[in-house]
Amino acid sequence: MNRPPNDLTNPPDLRLDTARGGPARARRPVYLDLTPPCNAGCPAGENIQGWLALAVAGEHERAWRALVAANPFPAVCGRVCYHPCETACNRAELDSPVSIHAVERFLGDLAIERGWCFDPPPAPTGRRVLIVGAGPSGLSAAYHLARLGHHVVVQDAEAEPGGMMRYGIPAYRMPRDVLAAEIDRIAGLGVEIVCGHPVHDLLAERLAGRFDATFVAVGAHLSKRVDIPAREAGRIVDAVGLLRSVAAGERPAVGRRVAVYGGGNTAMDAARVARRLGAEEALIVYRRTREQMPAHLDEAEEAEREGVKINWLRTIQAFDGPELTVEIMELDPSGRPVPTGRTETLAADTVVLALGQRADTAFLRAVPGIDFTPDGTVVVSPGLMTGCPGVFAGGDMVPAERTVTVGIGHGRTASRHIDAYLRGVVVPQTVPPPQAGFADLHPWYFGDSGRRPQAERDPAERITDFTEVVGGLDTVAATYEAGRCLSCGTCFECDGCFGSCPEDAVIKLGPGNRYRIDYDRCTGCGTCFDQCPVHAISMIPEVSP
Repeated sequence: MNRPPNDLTNPPDLRLDTARGGPARARRPVYLDLTPPCNAGCPAGENIQGWLALAVAGEHERAWRALVAANPFPAVCGRVCYHPCETACNRAELDSPVSIHAVERFLGDLAIERGWCFDPPPAPTGRRVLIVGAGPSGLSAAYHLARLGHHVVVQDAEAEPGGMMRYGIPAYRMPRDVLAAEIDRIAGLGVEIVCGHPVHDLLAERLAGRFDATFVAVGAHLSKRVDIPAREAGRIVDAVGLLRSVAAGERPAVGRRVAVYGGGNTAMDAARVARRLGAEEALIVYRRTREQMPAHLDEAEEAEREGVKINWLRTIQAFDGPELTVEIMELDPSGRPVPTGRTETLAADTVVLALGQRADTAFLRAVPGIDFTPDGTVVVSPGLMTGCPGVFAGGDMVPAERTVTVGIGHGRTASRHIDAYLRGVVVPQTVPPPQAGFADLHPWYFGDSGRRPQAERDPAERITDFTEVVGGLDTVAATYEAGRCLSCGTCFECDGCFGSCPEDAVIKLGPGNRYRIDYDRCTGCGTCFDQCPVHAISMIPEVSP
């Protein structure tokens, strides 16, 4: 083949290429939404990408309603969730993840400020459901069941509802007025919340109340303990008890120097609370390394900013106040901590044990059909039903990560299966579309866009009281932050396909209605697929008639 002298383009080798057009189309484009990684990573099952898109458009109430379709606690989760959705966010590959929790908090706070209420429930079904535990899992289940028309009674042993949201998370992270507002909204659906009512005999409660089903969601309020030789045992307290007493308005005396034994999030909260109770020194004793600690990194960093010192690879041997004897540990070749026999002395007036918690399952031991795991949690099916028909369990009572958002997700899952149980049907199994990974996107479409920070109180000021530490975003910042979403795998009507199609085969259907493809014109060239920045178009083989 002769080429013009100025043509630098090599001619294609048609023997190695595949047809990209012509009278016989070998493939066709289809609009197919993939699963955004943020949605896949949300334990509560939120359509995060969907409500972010509404927030970008300024439709804040619609965004809030889309959010609470899955999660009735946006203002709570916007503050205390460890946002695995942001860990999964593809935007991190460009600059930094979308601050999803901050936008969620903005919508939750706006709903409280403007008095938005849930839609009224449908006509009553006549079915009654008992929920034991007014924590995040129990209240989430109550919310979803009420929206399905069932009458729900929630019984809780504590004086006020909220479970570990109220009694385990300090007010500087979870303001009580915010929590109360979101619980009151659930009660507004007709959910009956009975506090100060511990359940000792589940079968008797179910029979007396004529309940058709039961969901048990008691929080992990019992602390795990360890024997520490001590001259004054009264100066050794458990973290859960300390946090509960502070949440109830008490201000226990902890002394000038407090040592917290443990490396989880509860240990971090206990140390930060001790600082607010007047401790001049708060230290954490943990037997492993920073990389091995169960506490989230953000929690440890916040504690250190407030003056908490963390002693890694240490274990407590004895407490002879005001002296604390700790043994130095070291890691063996497998990474496990082993004692060295060397000790050192630290100063401490009080020792707080934060070695983990467990739920009280004693009242379930007499229920026929219910089995327990070796660590004492309840064995449940994928639909969270126990071996006793009609009795479901979730939250801290079952094997799972113990967070507020996981508990909320359990409540939602249980509600669907309880509703199906009451109606005598089976919840259909669905398979979500594949996830949209960063490699599926075209990042050239998106510019760099820095994450909007949330204001924080100065550490020296914040330890003087229990006022909230982290502030929220204003309307402008929240809208901007929501706009950083890459809309992974979901068409957002950028017109890339519409403008690039050489055959005018892409038909624009108007705002909100996306596009359709005229296959009488489409040659299957794939230009629309190549131009879509978010992989909302897939190329599939042509099927012969």
